[in-house]
Amino acid sequence: MDNVAGEKRPAETAVEETSTEVRLPQKKYFRQRAHANVFSDHHLDYPVSPAHMDWSKNFPQHFAPKDGDAAVEGAVTKDSGKKVEFADIGCGYGGLLVALSTVFPDTLMLGMEIRVKVEEYVNQKILALRQNHPGSYDNVSILRMNAMKFLPNFFEKHQLSKMFFLFPDPHFKKRKHKARIITSTLLSEYAYVLRPGGIIYTISDVKDLHLWMVKHLDAHPLFVRIPDEELVDDPAVEHVRTATEEGQKVERNKGDKYLACYRRITDED
Repeated sequence: MDNVAGEKRPAETAVEETSTEVRLPQKKYFRQRAHANVFSDHHLDYPVSPAHMDWSKNFPQHFAPKDGDAAVEGAVTKDSGKKVEFADIGCGYGGLLVALSTVFPDTLMLGMEIRVKVEEYVNQKILALRQNHPGSYDNVSILRMNAMKFLPNFFEKHQLSKMFFLFPDPHFKKRKHKARIITSTLLSEYAYVLRPGGIIYTISDVKDLHLWMVKHLDAHPLFVRIPDEELVDDPAVEHVRTATEEGQKVERNKGDKYLACYRRITDED
């Protein structure tokens, strides 16, 4: 039976295929509260180690299915040899992933998002973009995951070259600060998966959170801040400022954005 005009459609029908294209999903069918308890059990699936991860489900053009696993439609029969290099932690609605996909077409990028509906939206958007633009957007994907708990289960030591923490939850209350995505303990995990020379990008419209992140990154022995003048030629920086839904909202409201980027130094430095 056809939908009545004006009637809301369920999320699973938010992407419709026509004779010429696949429509992109609409955010209004995938809205979810911004906050999630990162310390609770979200019944997540994760590999026991990076070697056990079957990436063919996310990047079928670059990875063959693991032995014994069902073949993924469109998956290649031999791995390309590539590995995920960019990780957008708490990627939200995937604006950065989509923007960077064509800027770095040869780099595999993964968004990690804990909210169910938001992850579903980004996944459907990427699948639609792949169908509408054959040969493009095969280098981006998303996983529903709690990066504060399971990051080393997915990435090997020094695997990543860029990590993004864009407009993260401020957790304003002092008793909630332990849930902030940048802490001394978590930075040591990020240093483990980030290769020497790799970059952490942080941005926030909340000055207190920006100062918190800068304080902890400045204090960590394996990170050094990149001077602003060196960021001018970084093609990722402009998208860090403008590609996300939060960044665009701040822009519309004429708010401030506080950017700080840090380079991972070698263990011997």
